[in-house]
Amino acid sequence: MEVNATANTAAKGAWSLLSSTPLVCYVILVLVGILGNGMVICVVGENILRQQKVYRSSDMILVNMAFSNLMVSVARNLLLVLTDLGIKMSPSMNWCQILMGIWVWLRCANVWSTFFVSAFHFQTLRRVAPPMASLNGSRGPPRSLLMGFVLLWSLNLIYSIPAFVFSTKGDKNATETLMLVSSTTRPLLGCLWDFPSTYSGLAFATASMVIHEIIPILLMSVTNLGSLITLYTHGSKHHPAHKSQGMPIMHRVPAERRAAKVILALIILFITSWGASVVSMNYFNYNRGPSSAYLLVVARFTNSGFIALSPFILAMGHRRLRAVILKCKC
Repeated sequence: MEVNATANTAAKGAWSLLSSTPLVCYVILVLVGILGNGMVICVVGENILRQQKVYRSSDMILVNMAFSNLMVSVARNLLLVLTDLGIKMSPSMNWCQILMGIWVWLRCANVWSTFFVSAFHFQTLRRVAPPMASLNGSRGPPRSLLMGFVLLWSLNLIYSIPAFVFSTKGDKNATETLMLVSSTTRPLLGCLWDFPSTYSGLAFATASMVIHEIIPILLMSVTNLGSLITLYTHGSKHHPAHKSQGMPIMHRVPAERRAAKVILALIILFITSWGASVVSMNYFNYNRGPSSAYLLVVARFTNSGFIALSPFILAMGHRRLRAVILKCKC
């Protein structure tokens, strides 16, 4: 990928144009994301361990999503905060390759971990006769779920190999001639893509956008819509199946409906954050107008908004997590 050494970097002046207020707000947003997701891991994880070998699949999936959020915050957003506060970071070429690979890996895993929440809820509701163990907790970690976690993290690690290989350290004033529209693969800290050709760089950016953003968004939207339709059907008082079947899921319609609404709120927040970031980055890529610096600030906030706010949305549907948050407020 070619590097333009004379291009003006609007990103560097974005914070100065808006004084120190957005920087303070961004620092708070990142810290809230770290503390909030850390709390989810501790509270829900402790609840899993406290059950004495009884594991709830839903809690394990929530911990996995919170862990991916936390890792993105620590490995990426926290580094942005430190550089914005004036701490100079100039990674070497080897470190740029490592960091770029880690960023792509964590971001891709984070997207699919969010989809896992919606997919698991939909799969649970679609069971014709769900066993009591799946509702009250199964003995030992479910092998299929553990295998899903292994595949999620390992396949995304394999996908991020090009980021490990085709990355390099840019000059102090260098910017990319080819700006990547995907928030998944947007470089930072002076690390740049160094693909053999512009076409290969475009291919990787396009594949990343389709595979790790558009497809998961469509899938999580479809599965959540399916969950809502299933719950509406089961919750109807006039539905014949509601009277004739004694399935355990029928007695959990209010709780499952609340869970579906929480997942819907997560999906809306994710799509809003992703959409605002992509629009802002594309305006900068192809317009470079006077508003581009401000839109880069918007992109920075929206990239961290989902991670910071998702723990509070999860607390709306998780009794123990909600109790801990209310206790902290008191």
